[in-house]
Amino acid sequence: MSNIQSYISEHKDRFLNELLELLKIPSISADSAYKNDVLKTADVIKDSLLKAGCDHVEVCKTDGYPIVYGEKIIDSNLPTVLVYGHYDVQPPDPLDLWDSPPFEPVIKNTELHPEGAIFARGACDDKGQMYMHVKAMEFMTSQDELPCNVKFMIEGEEEVGSENLGVFVKANREKLKNDVILISDTGMIAKDVPSITTGLRGLSYVEVEVTGPNRDLHSGLYGGAVANPINILTKMIASLHDENNHITIPRFYDKVENLSNDERAEMAKAPFSLEAYKKALDIDAVYGEESYTTNERNSIRPTLDVNGIWGGYTGEGAKTVIASKAYAKISMRLVPNQDWEEITDLFKSHFESIAPKGVKVKVTPHHGGQGYVTPIDSLGYKAASKAYEQTFGKTPIPQRSGGSIPIVSLFEQELESKTILMGFGLDSDAIHSPNEHFGIWNYFKGIETIPYFYKYFTELKNK
Repeated sequence: MSNIQSYISEHKDRFLNELLELLKIPSISADSAYKNDVLKTADVIKDSLLKAGCDHVEVCKTDGYPIVYGEKIIDSNLPTVLVYGHYDVQPPDPLDLWDSPPFEPVIKNTELHPEGAIFARGACDDKGQMYMHVKAMEFMTSQDELPCNVKFMIEGEEEVGSENLGVFVKANREKLKNDVILISDTGMIAKDVPSITTGLRGLSYVEVEVTGPNRDLHSGLYGGAVANPINILTKMIASLHDENNHITIPRFYDKVENLSNDERAEMAKAPFSLEAYKKALDIDAVYGEESYTTNERNSIRPTLDVNGIWGGYTGEGAKTVIASKAYAKISMRLVPNQDWEEITDLFKSHFESIAPKGVKVKVTPHHGGQGYVTPIDSLGYKAASKAYEQTFGKTPIPQRSGGSIPIVSLFEQELESKTILMGFGLDSDAIHSPNEHFGIWNYFKGIETIPYFYKYFTELKNK
């Protein structure tokens, strides 16, 4: 594959422009107003896979948004790589915090990306990283260097829990049969410090509703005499952590995996500057569970965070009112061995139990998924490591991620194969936030590295 860099150089502008066009489509799966845009994106992905060399591509209907499936089977005796990605994106809100419109991609130079970064919703999560695989496929097929079989499964509901993907996977085990699953929906430590994600946290996402009086009340006539749902909700949420930022839900930590001191020492070898971390976020101190480092808090420890809270009057000016209802959305990131459905039940029971008299509490589970750990002695990991060594000139560091990809554990359960997480984003890429971006260097480095994974995995599998 010695000519891959020259191939990328020759087609660089086209590769970039194709991604920019894809990013212009607001494929927001959480908002039904964008249904046609999500469906349009699926068709664009189908066309891209056909042009990249897949022999068969179909847009598979589900009860929600479709899954784009593609394949190129060159020899049934050769290994098969299944590539997973998603074409839906997070809502761009709050819009006023974007420096440029979220669906009008622009390229700007930054301190970390002096060669330029693409600013747009979905640039890194996951359109940019997913599209690296499409272009890597194009290179391998156009140069007759595809060493094994490949299948693609690109979905449109990852950002809303992948509910229909599980149904699709269970119904299509034979179609999706593979030797390894390859995903780029994670990041790496730095542009000069490649890493492979070996662990993901699970997720439990709930919405809570606190109801007090049967209508909004005048705060002068009723204040101090009836329970204020907003006051009550904030007190209940505050009680979910103790003075050491330990989660107070009974039995929450029963199944938490406690890493050994040796494992924690290995994690600590990854380069990390606390001062640079604080500077990048414009904060003067970090915050979290006592007795754990920043990198441990955001990867090997479970968390509970309020993602949104509202109620009462929030418009311009003043309105003296005691709201009838108050709401919050809460996510819990879980570590391997914590079952998300069990944790959801524990949260629901505890939250209902701490509600004082005078209010009613409703907990509505939204979605979740299990955590995942992939062994570093697997053929897939070894192939990925050799691929990074080939293009970065150094051995990647195994790293656990704080993020969640709920369907990864489902893949292992239903398809009985391991997942390799080859991410090329950076922590600073602002995924899920205003001004999300993806470095142009990272985009092309992914396209350059991925074909080597196919090469080395096939070689290792055929030994």
